Amino acid sequence: MDPRPVSLSKVIMTELVLPSHTNSMGTIFGGTIMSWVDIAAAICAQRHSQKQVVTAHVDELTFVAPVYQGWVVNLKASANFTGRSSMEIGVRVDAENPTTNETFHTASAYLTFVALDSHGKPTPVAPVDPQSEEEIRRNKAALVRHQNRVAARQQLLKTLK
Repeated sequence: MDPRPVSLSKVIMTELVLPSHTNSMGTIFGGTIMSWVDIAAAICAQRHSQKQVVTAHVDELTFVAPVYQGWVVNLKASANFTGRSSMEIGVRVDAENPTTNETFHTASAYLTFVALDSHGKPTPVAPVDPQSEEEIRRNKAALVRHQNRVAARQQLLKTLK
């Protein structure tokens, strides 16, 4: 399979924070952000693999700053790394205050998706072809996270026996 450039699968998704998205303090529910992150990442993984995908792992989801009702949320997702059938997708979440035009980094996440064949079984995906310095840096960092996930899973399986 030929490597695919990161640029082919990038996702930029924009959402408006409505009253139904907020808690009693007027800030967005963390679960709403989590849902949007999963959707943006899934679209990115589907674009990269050109297959149906499922979320296999959320490596990290860090909330940095609150998001308020009426603000705009911008999510940027890109493929950082691929294994045989898995893909690490990084998502950055920024919030925009429309009355001040200020933008705030509000959350970041790393998710792993698995590509599925027509029978719902894991299927190989093309490698990521990082081209910019930033993409290369993300790819190298994602490889370390991938190795850590594999080691943690092996350790967990040992303890379950």
